[in-house]
Formats: sequence, C-alpha cells, structure tokens
Amino acid sequence: MTAGNAPITSAATVRTLYLLDDNADFRSTAKWWLGGAGYQVLDFDDPRQALDVLKALKPIDIICACLLLDVRMPVMSGMQVHDELIQAGITGPQARPALPIIYMTGHGDVPLAVQAMEKGAVTFLEKPFQDQALESALERAFNTGQHSLAPSAADLPGFEYHRRISTLTPREAEVFKHMLTGHTSKAIARELGVTPKNVEHFRGRVLKKMKADSLAHLMRMESDKRV
Repeated sequence: MTAGNAPITSAATVRTLYLLDDNADFRSTAKWWLGGAGYQVLDFDDPRQALDVLKALKPIDIICACLLLDVRMPVMSGMQVHDELIQAGITGPQARPALPIIYMTGHGDVPLAVQAMEKGAVTFLEKPFQDQALESALERAFNTGQHSLAPSAADLPGFEYHRRISTLTPREAEVFKHMLTGHTSKAIARELGVTPKNVEHFRGRVLKKMKADSLAHLMRMESDKRV
C-alpha cells in the first residue's frame, strides 16, 4: 500500500475504492479526483499486498467497496488478481456479496476486454478515461446487484444500517457525516461551500434513504450501528 492511505475509521465513510495500478502518477491523479468526488481511496502498487487486504474484507465491508484494477502490471496481471479473488470467494458468481471490479488499461485490447467481462467485471475503461465515464462506471458498480447477499449474510450485525449507508451518493454522504456532528444546516453549508437550501435538500434525502424519522433517530442509529 502506498504512503498516505488511512484505515477506515467511521461507518459514515460510505464508499471505499481499492485502486491497484503500478503507475504512481496515475494513482496520484486518480486518488485526488476520486477523493474529491467523496470516495475513500486506498491505492496499491503491489498486487500481493492488495490481495492480502481484499481477501480480509468482511461482507459488511464489501457492500460499500469497489476495485479499480489495472490489466497490465509487471509482477501479476489484473486477470490473475481477479482469478485469486474469485477463488477466495471475494468476487465472482458464487460470492455473496461480490466485490465489483472495474478494469483499467492504457492499451486498447478487445480480447482482454472480453476476458474481463467474462470474469464478471462491471466494465472496462481505457486510460486516460473521461471523468464522466468513470462516474458512470462507479454508479454501475454500486448499483448492479453484485453486492446482493445471501440471507445468512443479511443477518450480520449492522448489515441493514450499512446497506442503507451504501445507497448514499458522495454528496449525501458528506452531509450525513456533518449531520452526525449536530451541525446546523447553515454551518454545514459554510463547510461545504453550498447554500443552506441545498443542505436542507440533502438532509431530507439522507433521512429518507436511511429511513430515519428525525436527526435524533439518525444519531441513535449511528450510535448503535443498527436500524
């Protein structure tokens, strides 16, 4: 893992992207953009180190995660990484939940794209990709149903709470985190550089998605990590 990665410390951190790519400049740029879009990003240049972290993910973590995977790397290819994750039950048709994977490459290669999709990849992006293309791919990753769980997994403590959190958009997640501190809409607006009216709009969406009757109800849910 490269320097600067921080562990996940709060359930309010909604969507975590694991970025595996051997190009340091690309990782730096991608991490900056994705972080600004509201995602938590953990980047790796070492496939083995990435695999160790990914294989240790629990179902409750996978429902809020996605892997951005480079196809061509010197030590281990993206396809090989994908195969190991399938064997470990982290992704693939038998995994419940399944970690969604978005492939990235600097080389347009139709056969590779076909192989990636056959393995269950969400999509295949050619670098350098447009911001809108990446945004669309991520939305697909978090809404394709790959995070669906078997009934036994749904019984995990806090599962439903985290499932609801995973439905928040990056902007809703930002407002959500500020709501949990008890800040007023005006204070949140100043912090985010938006209008109080916009904050009120997002507060309403957060409460609706979290199925909370009030801010007090939402804060109790956060405290218990249950709904």
